[in-house]
Amino acid sequence: QVQLVESGGGLVQAGGSLRLSCAASGFGFSRYSMSWYRQAPGEQRELVAAVSGLSGRGSLTYADSVAGRFTISRDNAKNTVYLQMSSLKPEDTAVYYCNANAGGYNYWGQGTQVTVSL
Repeated sequence: QVQLVESGGGLVQAGGSLRLSCAASGFGFSRYSMSWYRQAPGEQRELVAAVSGLSGRGSLTYADSVAGRFTISRDNAKNTVYLQMSSLKPEDTAVYYCNANAGGYNYWGQGTQVTVSL
């Protein structure tokens, strides 16, 4: 059974930091590209950051809006992907989702709320 379980969301003041974690199970984690997406109320879900699997040698992708503030990383030994978020802004407020993708298989977590206050 495939599971992606996000944690680490919460309420933080602008300028603060949070680290999200996504624990994966039930599939070959190291072969999958892992991504973080977010969705704000009334908005479409958007890609925040991605790290490729072993075949892509762990290449990184960031949305322009978070580049330089967020860092995605993965620990294949722990089947976990992280999103370190710094210098948070109110516009970063959203539900953050973990995604795993490879070979036509696409899995989503349940999401974790991140709220950034002024």
